Amino acid sequence: MKLDKQTIAQDFKILQDHICQELELEDGQGKFKEDKWTRPEGGGGRTRIFENGKIIAKGGVAFSAVEGPTPDKILQKLQLEQAEFFATGVSIVIHPDSPMVPIIHMNIRYFEMSSGVRWFGGGIDLTPHYIDPKDAKYFHEQVKETCDRFNASYYPKFKKWADDYFYLKHRQETRGVGGIFFDRLVSDDENEMQQIFEFVKAVGYVFPKIYRYFMSKNSVIPYGSREKQWQALRRGRYVEFNLVWDAGTKFGLDTNGRTESILMSMPPVANWEYMHQPEIGSEEAFTLEHLKKDIDWLIY
Repeated sequence: MKLDKQTIAQDFKILQDHICQELELEDGQGKFKEDKWTRPEGGGGRTRIFENGKIIAKGGVAFSAVEGPTPDKILQKLQLEQAEFFATGVSIVIHPDSPMVPIIHMNIRYFEMSSGVRWFGGGIDLTPHYIDPKDAKYFHEQVKETCDRFNASYYPKFKKWADDYFYLKHRQETRGVGGIFFDRLVSDDENEMQQIFEFVKAVGYVFPKIYRYFMSKNSVIPYGSREKQWQALRRGRYVEFNLVWDAGTKFGLDTNGRTESILMSMPPVANWEYMHQPEIGSEEAFTLEHLKKDIDWLIY
């Protein structure tokens, strides 16, 4: 039986509900506010924003299912013939209050066209303000275990893809400690396509498990004004990536998506300081030294 877009979208909505519940439970104070919206050209979504929690300063868990004529920019970029498109997904970015808790992003998506073209994509990556190799190892262990349940080749392939994708070329540094990134996963075999869908959902469901771990463990680590200043600078790097390099941001804007929902990934506050250089031997310097591709965090 062929997967249909309604089933995929409904499962993504269920996932959104689950993630929001889990994050609210761990934060213990804040609540998501839902903003339902419609896209004039077709479709709509549910953007849920979390602000001023005990642990989460600002976060968004967005579901969307949009459709209609495919914009020329998208056709040219994807090298596709004109046809109607449908795209659905769940996108998440969490900015914590404490600089000791990492920023995290997760996105899963499905795209199809009336011409028969279709695929899944997604990814999850961790952006610590301060890199802790033990935290990076835990994160990658969880992601690898999720990948290995479906295909042993997924983790090494998608980890490399993430290192290359979540990279600020103009800074020559990675956004964080990476994770996995994948796109255009598809099969002509419907059973295999179903397995791809199950893998994509598994990435979504491992997200709250991972992040609740970091919320619980890292939110009790003490910090001061120096760490908050550093957090603001690292948030600035996050903004740079999302506005300059992120394909999801560009896709949303090119398809006349809802600007407020697309830019929900931005932190509440970010700073830029001209030619900032951390003190040699500091924890800040250690972080900068490890914002590199191809680090094997599993054995670091």
